[in-house]
Amino acid sequence: MKNVVIAGYTRTPFHAAHKGELVRVRPDDLAAMAVKGLVERTGVDPDDIEDLILGCAFPEAEQGFNMARLVVLLAGLPITVAGTTINRFCGSSMQSIHFAAGAIQMNAGEVFICAGVESMSRVPMTGFNPMPNPVLYGHMPGAYMSMGETAENVGRKYQITRPEQEAFALASQEKAAAAQTGGRLDGEIVPIKINGVSVDRDGCLRPETTLDALAELKLAFDQNGTVTAGTSSPLTDGAAAVLVCSDDYAEKHNLTPTARICSTAVAGCEPETMGLGPIFASRKALARAGIEAKALDVIEINEAFATQSIASIRDLNLDPERINKDGGAIAIGHPLGATGARITGKAAEILAREGGRYALSTQCIGGGQGIATVMEAI
Repeated sequence: MKNVVIAGYTRTPFHAAHKGELVRVRPDDLAAMAVKGLVERTGVDPDDIEDLILGCAFPEAEQGFNMARLVVLLAGLPITVAGTTINRFCGSSMQSIHFAAGAIQMNAGEVFICAGVESMSRVPMTGFNPMPNPVLYGHMPGAYMSMGETAENVGRKYQITRPEQEAFALASQEKAAAAQTGGRLDGEIVPIKINGVSVDRDGCLRPETTLDALAELKLAFDQNGTVTAGTSSPLTDGAAAVLVCSDDYAEKHNLTPTARICSTAVAGCEPETMGLGPIFASRKALARAGIEAKALDVIEINEAFATQSIASIRDLNLDPERINKDGGAIAIGHPLGATGARITGKAAEILAREGGRYALSTQCIGGGQGIATVMEAI
């Protein structure tokens, strides 16, 4: 069976929806910029690319049609490169990596671009015209429960206090600020030109955050709860792209892989506590890789909310010192369809940068799912 590797990772800057620098940029243009940057930086031969698999959580309006194929054309890739758009909500672009890995092992292509995008400024969360199934909603309303409500449910289930959440959020902000100041984010970001001005830094970070400031924030979802905007990932605009290929292709074409994909997994869970999805998916992925959580050197867990991150870390017995070393989504942002590619590309990058053997990327998914990828150093 062929070995599958991560051989490149890029993303746009991530900026706050509705008020950031990317408000006026179309999502298909954002994705095209990330993809074009990936091709240029890796030096992959565009003629060899089998498919562009693009994840998007709400593929309608400017994110509609078959956006992946349009991104192929916008990015100037050869007409022979195919494109498909996929949706597993927040796990969409990590799923694109899983699909590419499977295709490579089936000898259905050697090199793929796996990308994701979300403009939460231009296409609202839940879309423009949500229409829940009335029968399903009648007997299982949790299938359509808001993400904030699920975060409160997880917090209550695991008895996670507000101060504990705020300490976690502050750590995310501090790590991200240190990474930005230290230039550790520069290499992954493709600058975006807007009216002649280059946007090349993330805009969601709040380096001035303090525990006192977090404690003063109003509750966001439940006036009897514990979750605030400061302990939640912000609505975000952004795109990310990862180059996935066989190790034979990487060696033959002088690419520089950062990690080998060992195993992948998805799992379902109760919709009302969808934030626990990483627990179930990660357990499966770790078992398939034949390792235990203590063997992980690098862990990227999407910080949709502090409650679900803390619960997942507890249940999986993960080492906090190895988690989100350059900050997580509470600080950097969470453009739904793009996050899976970001955290998987980032985990591979940190593994190559700092050494170690194994890395895990994992995230929860609205509706009650989890997704996970285990990687090994080259």
